[in-house]
Amino acid sequence: MLKDGSLVVDCDSHYSEPADLFTSRAPAAYRDRVPQVEMVDGARAWVFDGHVMGRYSAGGVIDREGRKESAQKALFEWEHEMIHVGAYDPKVRLGVLDECGIDAQVIFPNTIGLGGQDLGTSTDKTLKRLSIEIYNDAMAEMQAGSDNRLLPMPVMPAWDIDACVSEAKRVSTLGARGVNMTSDPDDLGAPDLASKDWDPFWEVCVEEQLPVHFHIGASVTGMTFYGRYPWASHPDNTKLAIGGTLLFIGNARVVTNLIFSRMFDRHPDLKMVSVESGIGWIPFILEALDYELAENAPAELAQMKKPPSEYFRSNLYATFWFENNRNKLPDLIEAVGEDNILFETDFPHPTCLYPNPLQSVEAKMATLSDSARRKIFGENARKLYRL
Repeated sequence: MLKDGSLVVDCDSHYSEPADLFTSRAPAAYRDRVPQVEMVDGARAWVFDGHVMGRYSAGGVIDREGRKESAQKALFEWEHEMIHVGAYDPKVRLGVLDECGIDAQVIFPNTIGLGGQDLGTSTDKTLKRLSIEIYNDAMAEMQAGSDNRLLPMPVMPAWDIDACVSEAKRVSTLGARGVNMTSDPDDLGAPDLASKDWDPFWEVCVEEQLPVHFHIGASVTGMTFYGRYPWASHPDNTKLAIGGTLLFIGNARVVTNLIFSRMFDRHPDLKMVSVESGIGWIPFILEALDYELAENAPAELAQMKKPPSEYFRSNLYATFWFENNRNKLPDLIEAVGEDNILFETDFPHPTCLYPNPLQSVEAKMATLSDSARRKIFGENARKLYRL
């Protein structure tokens, strides 16, 4: 906690999955098909049922001594063993939390896609479901072993609505405090999230008090956009900066579609989180939603129970970590709502606040009221995650 007793919850960090995460838990009949590390073209890579998922990389930029490396080098040259041990060892991760003054931390994946979407790439439904359950069981054990200080979000079998309903119920019994969902399940063969077919899943999320998380880049579609954002002639480091910036804004697409789907009219207690997206874009997008719907779809607007912009304060959250270099944070908080903002560090990713996350935002947070500061640092998260 902070010196004044404020709870600090980091609502976005990442897990660099160890090579044996799936093979050590899989039944013998599936051990050679679940995600695993193999040599591919002379380099180690994650392979799932014969499909190459990507490099067996470090998945972050913090080295074993706690130093921050350039994103281009760390993400594309480092071996997994070069990353800070806290990126994959829960016991060491708790030490990182203590070192940084953080009470609890929400965790998202690296290897399997930020929304778990890469576990939907096999054509074998049994294998896909098994891999999802292996991952979620491992995350539940991590949470239990940390006494609920580490809160990894379980991923959903997004290719199948009934399977999502079943898995949400199952992980709830394991103590999950939310679910991690791909923003584009239609990439995997399911209806898009605006379809009422998803209502049974939303109902379970409400009943089990599981907020639904949409991390930036959490779909095949989202990552395809990421690859196309920069112009080809830019240097590699510039491409990373452009891609990272526009991934934040990419979640405006997700929030807009969620609100216009009218799912919050049907499920007024449903809570959703826009993860690692920042908050600066939100006031403009909310204002644009009201204007565009009134201009272009007045009949649809008349069917909604309130203006589109009001659904953010009642149903949505977003994470904050680096903004306010121009001392505009109080105005931004007022526009978004102090009850709808969560603090994050993004450890150990390129934009993370490590090694001094609280000190790095101290001056920014000092511009807020005590109430707003306490809510953003941890009280909003305490309520959302039932801490």
